[in-house]
Amino acid sequence: QVRLVESGGGLVQAGGSLRLSCATSGFIFSIAAMDWSRQAPGKQRELVADITTSGSTNYADSVKGRFTISKDNTKNTVYLQMNSLKPEDTAVYYCHLRFPFNSWGQGTQVTVSS
Repeated sequence: QVRLVESGGGLVQAGGSLRLSCATSGFIFSIAAMDWSRQAPGKQRELVADITTSGSTNYADSVKGRFTISKDNTKNTVYLQMNSLKPEDTAVYYCHLRFPFNSWGQGTQVTVSS
């Protein structure tokens, strides 16, 4: 079955960096389209970045220029490199498989202190 396991979250000071990883199994990763979304307390879940089957990427305006999404087809893993973190980036970050199935990871907490 499809499995998505996020890691890499934690506590970081404003201006710092974190790299989130989403290890996957149960499907053909090389054809997958995926995204990272986040949900802050009291707010709706929002799309942060996505990567298509062909490797094209899109970013929310709030993270453009600071975050980078990437896929490693040899490790069946999708990453989110987060630089210049801000307190408003604090949220639970979720890995989401869009294609060929719809599935979510359990989430990883990112906390950015000011």
